[in-house]
Amino acid sequence: MTSNTAPHETVFPQEHPVGCSIALVGLMGAGKTSIGRRLAARLGLPFFDADAEIERAAGCTIPDIFARYGEAAFRDGERRVIQRLLAQEPIVLATGGGAFMDPGTRDHIRRHATSVWLRCSLAVLVRRVAMRDNRPLLANGQAADILADLMRTRHKVYAEADLVVDCGDESPDYTLGKVVEALMNHVPPHRLSVPLGASGYDLLIGPGLIARAGALLATTLPQRRVIVITDQTVATLHLDALLGGLAVTGFAAEPVIVPAGEASKSLDQYGRVVDAVLRAGVERATAIVALGGGVVGDLAGFVAATVLRGLPFVQIPTTLLAQVDSSVGGKTGINTRHGKNLVGAFHQPRLVLADVSALATLPRRELAAGYAEIVKAGLIGDPEFFDWCEVNGAAVIDGDSVAQSEAIRRACAFKAGVVGDDEREERGNDGRALLNLGHTFGHALEAEYGYGGALLHGEAVAVGLGLAFRLSARLGHCASGDADRVVAHLAAVGLPAELRHLNRRFSASALIAHMQRDKKVQNGNLRFVLVRGIGEAFTSSEVEMPVLIELLRVEGTDP
Repeated sequence: MTSNTAPHETVFPQEHPVGCSIALVGLMGAGKTSIGRRLAARLGLPFFDADAEIERAAGCTIPDIFARYGEAAFRDGERRVIQRLLAQEPIVLATGGGAFMDPGTRDHIRRHATSVWLRCSLAVLVRRVAMRDNRPLLANGQAADILADLMRTRHKVYAEADLVVDCGDESPDYTLGKVVEALMNHVPPHRLSVPLGASGYDLLIGPGLIARAGALLATTLPQRRVIVITDQTVATLHLDALLGGLAVTGFAAEPVIVPAGEASKSLDQYGRVVDAVLRAGVERATAIVALGGGVVGDLAGFVAATVLRGLPFVQIPTTLLAQVDSSVGGKTGINTRHGKNLVGAFHQPRLVLADVSALATLPRRELAAGYAEIVKAGLIGDPEFFDWCEVNGAAVIDGDSVAQSEAIRRACAFKAGVVGDDEREERGNDGRALLNLGHTFGHALEAEYGYGGALLHGEAVAVGLGLAFRLSARLGHCASGDADRVVAHLAAVGLPAELRHLNRRFSASALIAHMQRDKKVQNGNLRFVLVRGIGEAFTSSEVEMPVLIELLRVEGTDP
């Protein structure tokens, strides 16, 4: 296939729904060759049968290869043939029944093709392989018994395929239609990398990731055993889907459920969860999976950081706030009576699965709270993203999945870059500390409300963003028009952006006392993230107390 396009750009047939090679996997008799030929003709792509190519390369039949050289030699040749075939332009490839079981072959298919598992029942497979003699694995026993054993060992690996299409006794053309429909509806997750060297990891953003967690974690975790930490609300909504997705790929999973709400980020709950994890007999390779919002992620992450001096950790955030903020960056922790997140650790996850489908279960208020952390990214260092937010912010909060996916992608890409440059907040003014824009004020408001849910974290951050811009304008760092623009946008999408939006009087001295207990205090001085304009944040410890008190008084506090 050639054209007048730029170098290395490949033009695919107009009907090709994926844009890369398609590899069909499954047991013998699943119909990979017959369906593969039809699929290739439908899409206008070349078709290759891996077994036929192996026989051509070896100059003898597959039974002869097994008899002369053994299965190990056959698998080695099969791996090299599949790598060669997938190195060319997009094709449809029918693989042998055992090809996907080889880790090297499976990894190559994962990187260079969309894999489709043609899943059939035992009865269907037995009927299809009857009277065929080119099946070396069936040479020494009853087909039904051998196929049943193969299903037990192979199905949990086939389940790692990108797509699963169930096939029965219907016609090949009917099955072809199901495969084409699955390919047309397939939305591959967007992958972002958090660049931390040996501690780096990927963030996947897309729909349906909770149900596919087992397939996505199979190549990431050292052991197919996990402890799932979640809360009562999320367990009702998503736990069954996660456990099912893990089980199909052979994961053993044990849930630990905590009460919903900020109160679970406590020393008491931490102790209870640690006891449950240890009682389960975890090993150093057993992973902790956080399924839930920021509270669950922070608590589960701290458990993972401290049990056996560190367990593998996976984040599956189910709220917009957690997907764009707490799940990325490795900060974990719990609250104490002295303040928020004062006990914790840096512990990076192995993988983050941001399932956009989960956002459909959230009330609008929760979506709005998460949006505060999205818009924060633009205010810190990406003015074009803030422009995008002004146009699309309402759609994000109203549940538009396309707008949500783009907002998550852009906000996470920004945060991943910041975290990659300053993993442990050590660079000072131009590093990770900038992500705390609005948080000094926001955490003080949360402490004043008592973490009971009357004020959500994102709502507190939204007020904090408004106050940070107002303070910056008062100090002469930015134009008052910038502060007006930020406050107006937050208010337009339904977020509080000023103290008076909370319909409550506050004590300036009480808020300042909360700020002085914040973990960002240095040498007794309050440290604020301020701005020189939209997208130009910096940190400062040079905010005089009278200026801060006057700002709070004007904004709606008592002396």
